[in-house]
Amino acid sequence: MTGERMKAMAIVLAAGEGKRMQSDLPKVLHEAAGEPLLGHVGRAARESGVDRIVVVIGKGADLVRERFADAQWEFVVQAERRGTADAVIQAQDALQGFEGDVLVLAGDVPLLRGSTLQTLRDRHREAHAAVTVLTAKLPDPTGYGRIVRSHESGLFQGIVEHKDATEEQRGIDEVNSSIYCFEASALRDVLPKIGNDNAQGEFYLTDSVSILRDEGQRVLAVSAATPDEIKGVNDRDQLAEVEALLLARRRESGTHRAGEAR
Repeated sequence: MTGERMKAMAIVLAAGEGKRMQSDLPKVLHEAAGEPLLGHVGRAARESGVDRIVVVIGKGADLVRERFADAQWEFVVQAERRGTADAVIQAQDALQGFEGDVLVLAGDVPLLRGSTLQTLRDRHREAHAAVTVLTAKLPDPTGYGRIVRSHESGLFQGIVEHKDATEEQRGIDEVNSSIYCFEASALRDVLPKIGNDNAQGEFYLTDSVSILRDEGQRVLAVSAATPDEIKGVNDRDQLAEVEALLLARRRESGTHRAGEAR
């Protein structure tokens, strides 16, 4: 990281219980290609030039801390799962006084590349955006939030969840990866404005995009990820799938040694 590069921190959301993994082990500690899912995400964050990593943990918090005791990460606990925005709020002490890029990442997306996050950061800064959403185009976008753009300009207008989308919107193949780059002060300002007036009664970070846009701030959507990079792990079948992809990636790159994210 050069002296000219803006400082950055990553907030990694890793408090999910992972009930579908059928294991008492926290989901992010399940291994793919010889390394915990969370370790892969931490490495991608470091490779993108992040200075600090703050991990939001929940069930099995002590196990996660122990596994990454040497990783020079900071840990905060989300005692009650009340949505992604609530998870980020648990890291607000780390945000105080920080100026720069804030990446918000999921701890169960091990195929994400550091170079993709670097592209996200670069585009975010070039546009002087308050928030930039990483997107990907999927052959089957069913279940994902769709990225809605202006027909005339192609500019990002918002995110529509699958269940709320019109038939026309469901034909959109560009989806929200749930990976974001915020300008730190914009994130601090918007978090208290996010409500939970939805069917689940949870606080969703997705809502920050529309709030910032309605306030006249610049919001951006960058399609920089390959479809595989945004694959999350919710069960053992998906764990096996991402492991196969990670091993194939290593064979292609000639990298055969798994290391731990620092």
